[in-house]
Amino acid sequence: MSLLDLAGMVGVVMILIAYAGVQLGRLEPREAPALLLNLAGAGLILWSLVVDFNPAAFLMEACWALVALFGLAKLVWRRRARLSRRSRGRRRSQSRRPAA
Repeated sequence: MSLLDLAGMVGVVMILIAYAGVQLGRLEPREAPALLLNLAGAGLILWSLVVDFNPAAFLMEACWALVALFGLAKLVWRRRARLSRRSRGRRRSQSRRPAA
């Protein structure tokens, strides 16, 4: 088994761990751990296709990786918005304090 074959197998295992984790209630599908497992798994499978290219497998894994990236981007946007709201709230409450 070559290094690329091994990478592809590890990628498959990572995606299966993410799927099983979600199904068993151990992982939240919209949170970073599941999304990162899916992204890394798809990336490893894509890398394994470099030598023995398969268009259908490439399309599937590329889409899988894009969906995971989109989910991670949404997480980042939500966290930034939450932090921005907190900092605006702090500034407002500080400006309302009476002068001592």
